[in-house]
Amino acid sequence: MSQSKKKCRQYNVDYLKFGFIPSLSNKQLPLCLICNKVFSNDAMKPSKLEDHLRRCHPDKLDKDLKYFQTLKENLQKRPTLDKMFTLTSQRNDDGFRASYNISLLIAKSGKPHTIGEQLILPTVEEVIKTVLHKPAFDIIKKIPLSNNSVQRRIDEMSDDIENFLCKYLQTTHFSIQLDESTLPGNEALLLAYVRFIMDQNIHEELLFARTLATDTKGESIFHVLRDYFIEKEIPLSNIISVATDGAPAMVGRYRGFISFFKESVPGVLAVHCVIHRQHLVAKNLNERLHESLQFVIDTVNRIRSNALNTLLFAQLCEDNDENFHQLLLHTNVRWLSKGLCLVRFFALFETVLEFLDGRYENLKESLLKRRTDIAYLTDLFAKFNTMNLQLQGDSLNLIKTKSVISAFLARIKMMKQNIGRSEFSQFPNLSQVNCQEDDVPVYVHHLNALYSDFETRFEDILTLVIPQWIINPYGDIEETDISLQEELIGISTNEELKVEFRKGYQQFWLQKDIPATYPGVWNITRKFLIAFPSSYLVERGFSAVTNLTTKKRNKLDIVNRGDLRLNVTKLKPNVDNLLLKHQVHPSH
Repeated sequence: MSQSKKKCRQYNVDYLKFGFIPSLSNKQLPLCLICNKVFSNDAMKPSKLEDHLRRCHPDKLDKDLKYFQTLKENLQKRPTLDKMFTLTSQRNDDGFRASYNISLLIAKSGKPHTIGEQLILPTVEEVIKTVLHKPAFDIIKKIPLSNNSVQRRIDEMSDDIENFLCKYLQTTHFSIQLDESTLPGNEALLLAYVRFIMDQNIHEELLFARTLATDTKGESIFHVLRDYFIEKEIPLSNIISVATDGAPAMVGRYRGFISFFKESVPGVLAVHCVIHRQHLVAKNLNERLHESLQFVIDTVNRIRSNALNTLLFAQLCEDNDENFHQLLLHTNVRWLSKGLCLVRFFALFETVLEFLDGRYENLKESLLKRRTDIAYLTDLFAKFNTMNLQLQGDSLNLIKTKSVISAFLARIKMMKQNIGRSEFSQFPNLSQVNCQEDDVPVYVHHLNALYSDFETRFEDILTLVIPQWIINPYGDIEETDISLQEELIGISTNEELKVEFRKGYQQFWLQKDIPATYPGVWNITRKFLIAFPSSYLVERGFSAVTNLTTKKRNKLDIVNRGDLRLNVTKLKPNVDNLLLKHQVHPSH
């Protein structure tokens, strides 16, 4: 027997007095104008519509027809996805603009350019068809995202940012940091970053990436830098400080980069990267402690270099309910590696001994004998890592750097005094082991050597005289140079400037009125705010280069292509200007 056909109810204009209109997507379904909820066709009855109004919107029962008519008109004027897609690409450059924006996202992610055509466009097409139930062809064809198109967009946006940056540097003072490294293809790459003030904020940007054609000597590095500045018409005299690592090619007295640079800019402030110096201090170990560290590294290598040992050790850690199931390898070139390796090793010390039992007896005995040394080194290098992290970051200036280094030097002095009295509260791991009296002089002697090495390597930072009025421009200025007192009095009585002081001394001095109104104090202050204390940004730049030049992208031209700049920049390209230079040709 055939089933009777279900009756389909139709909308009546009288239903508007209950606050209902036909759904915009399906005229046979009622839509509540108040809560925008769509009901089934069975609810298309006056009694049910009125019941909904009474139960869910009792405050609207006394509203007249005009009120609901207004709600209807407002709903119809509201933009919907249908209307959005109806109006899509009415402007001829919409697809082109999307191409630029998506290319910028690809560059930021460091992905291959082919991802635009292989993944992004198919994804957009799938969303439009599946979720929005719209034909995608007319939209997709207006967004050029081929491999070559993405590459051109990236290069154009990179050039736009570089041109803006260089034009700005032509008229302002800035600091620079640079370093060279070798790429997998044995090419010597030179990176340079700049720090400058713009819009009352400190900005840090990649200036250039250049290859060193012949050698990596200081003279060659200087010539590359000078040629770039000549090409971009940036005066070398605008540089107020330069930060490098401690390599002879950079800081050599006669043939180093700094010596050549000072011939052109005599008054420039040269800074040896404080993170590299801290790393050199951390290497200062006596023979016994160095031998103890080597036992740790040898143990880690024996376990991690063999696949079977790695699996067996992981299983043993799981059986012992350890928090970690793997040791960390030590790498000299990574600043935090030694500390992290020791912390993980000592956390798994008992499990390591258990694993070595019956396999490497001599190594096990050596570790047991040097257990206190390993505990001491673990605590000490954990403190080195904490200091290292404080010296990293974008906002570090000379004032903060001196504070961090002075504080750590004071801690070393206190640790030396405490450990000499067998007080190990600052060494949590060492306090848990049985430290013999013969061990204490070894650690005291080592801390003495560290203290002396620290004082020597950081002498320029520790003796750096920071005027107190930079930290507090509203303090006592009697001992200040007479030539500056008049300007400082003007600053201290300027109520408009005082508001920004609550945000900190750095934000206070970055106010746009200070350089022009108080040039004397500003010429002194800017050095402390703008100068790079380290070459951290360059090292981070080399990490970005490594991430970009993967095995599948090893032919990427880092120097001549814009991928690196867009990957690390915080500036935004002017897409509007770039669009004006092109005539739109949609994809076919």
